[in-house]
Amino acid sequence: MRTLDLFEQTGAYLKGHFRLTSGLHSPGYLQSALVLQYPEHAERLGRQLADLLRQIAKERIDLVVSPALGGMIIGHEVARALGIRFLFTERDADRKMALRRGFVIAPNEQVVVVEDVITTGGSTKEVIDIVSAAGAKTVAAGSIIDRSGGAVDLGVPRVAAETLSVPAYDPASCPLCQSGVPIVKPGSRPA
Repeated sequence: MRTLDLFEQTGAYLKGHFRLTSGLHSPGYLQSALVLQYPEHAERLGRQLADLLRQIAKERIDLVVSPALGGMIIGHEVARALGIRFLFTERDADRKMALRRGFVIAPNEQVVVVEDVITTGGSTKEVIDIVSAAGAKTVAAGSIIDRSGGAVDLGVPRVAAETLSVPAYDPASCPLCQSGVPIVKPGSRPA
């Protein structure tokens, strides 16, 4: 079964007018939590993504790091499939991505960054910066869905279980806004 089929089967591929975390607007939204609420789907996607990451990393992988909230379940499942440690980053009081809860990335660790959905790559880039600041190396990045059509460049090899081209518009030129379609802000944090 294709990854997108899982999203459609679980009602996780939403259609309408959405404000994404990036601030962009889109007629499609991928709500990964609706897929990942089923442990068998999370495990299958984690194993699939782990296999893809092994193929592109070309180096040992010591650690998986994911941004909270969306990347936590899939990152944990990828780490389980790889048999390695998992950490997550989260936003601090200033909305800056940070390692908290006593998590430490050791210098020279080789890391993969795992996210649920990539649109602009902003959260993943923030995590890569945290890895670099710790003296570790990001050897690859992965996501369940890449909705950019493969356009996002993170500066490291990157894979996705499924790549889509879902339009995203600047709010000033959004055809959905211009048509008067009501907007919804799904997800875990305000845009």
